[in-house]
Amino acid sequence: MTNKTLGLSPQLYEYLLSVSLRESASLIKLREETAMHPMRRMQISPEQGQLIAFLVQLIAARKTLDIGVFTGYSTLVVALALPEDGKVVACDISEEYTNIARNYWQKAGASHKIDLHVAPAIKTLEKLIVEGEVNSFDFAFIDADKSNYDIYYEQVLQLVRPGGLIAIDNVLWHGQVADPEIKDNRTERIRTLNQKLYKDKRINLSLVPIADGLTLAMKLK
Repeated sequence: MTNKTLGLSPQLYEYLLSVSLRESASLIKLREETAMHPMRRMQISPEQGQLIAFLVQLIAARKTLDIGVFTGYSTLVVALALPEDGKVVACDISEEYTNIARNYWQKAGASHKIDLHVAPAIKTLEKLIVEGEVNSFDFAFIDADKSNYDIYYEQVLQLVRPGGLIAIDNVLWHGQVADPEIKDNRTERIRTLNQKLYKDKRINLSLVPIADGLTLAMKLK
């Protein structure tokens, strides 16, 4: 979890933002409030959000998934990138965090595009599968509890259409995945998933070293 790209000097990071970041007023205000939150490290970085919005527009997405809402930045950045009739199905278990999110979604005029489910994401995704939503989503962003990343990936892979895109956050895990001496549960889960994705013939992938590492996986069929 990080709210800026790892491995860049403060000077270079500020330069990167100064020549690339185009952030709406609503996103700036949400990010500034989240920066004061005790769990602020759960916030995605603004440059990562902009990349996600760029990809959503690039693939002409209309229907997306957001697994792990927190205070709503990732959901809002996608909602603002979608056409007026687009939809984000957003999943989180916290009323406290998502109440902050709802407030900013409404202020940004994007709440009509967001379908929030405050429940375990596994149950929400399974319900969508059962209801016949398989192969109907264009894009999905996974940024929730790491212990269930593999389950989310398998569920989302069913829900995203062929040619659709899955983005998975925190895959570099502060560099801990590259240190064989670190063997805690979350690090091991991310390592295992990274290896699985690398070998998975159902997707094409690219691991982008932005923020805390973002894997992009395109569903093939």
